Amino acid sequence: MVLNALRPAFIGLSLVLGVAHGSDFRVAVVDPNRIVEQSPQYESAGAALQREVEERERILREQQDQISALQGRLEREGALMSEQEIQLLQNDIRSRTRKIKYARDEFQEDFALRQNELRTKLALQVREVIVDVAKAEKIDLVISEGLVYFSPRIDISAQVIERLKQEFESK
Repeated sequence: MVLNALRPAFIGLSLVLGVAHGSDFRVAVVDPNRIVEQSPQYESAGAALQREVEERERILREQQDQISALQGRLEREGALMSEQEIQLLQNDIRSRTRKIKYARDEFQEDFALRQNELRTKLALQVREVIVDVAKAEKIDLVISEGLVYFSPRIDISAQVIERLKQEFESK
């Protein structure tokens, strides 16, 4: 099982050694988590998503407050109400509760979809910048995830982050 997990690394290493044997071969690594977390695009996307979330959360809180007010009214005034009034109020509370549950579920799904869209867009942009940096630096191989150790000498994450910052500022 461990050998199966390491097989891609062994294959990659043998390819690198095979190609590098007779030529000047440059390898670099990137830390995708560091790149994403330190990119202004990530911060901007997160802020935009937070603004979208805040408005919908505010609406849901207001709806929950209305339900709580109706429940409080039922508890306070229930003894003074007719059976029909109690039944109508209970039905209203149940209906609103179902609607808010549906709205919360829909909100969570929309939020997850939006997060995935933003991640995908950022991942594509990061990939393009990594390729640009690799070409500019004449790097033959860039390795990303699944690394146990790498020397800071071959880490081009800072260059990728800097290029992302430049692209962000130029927009």
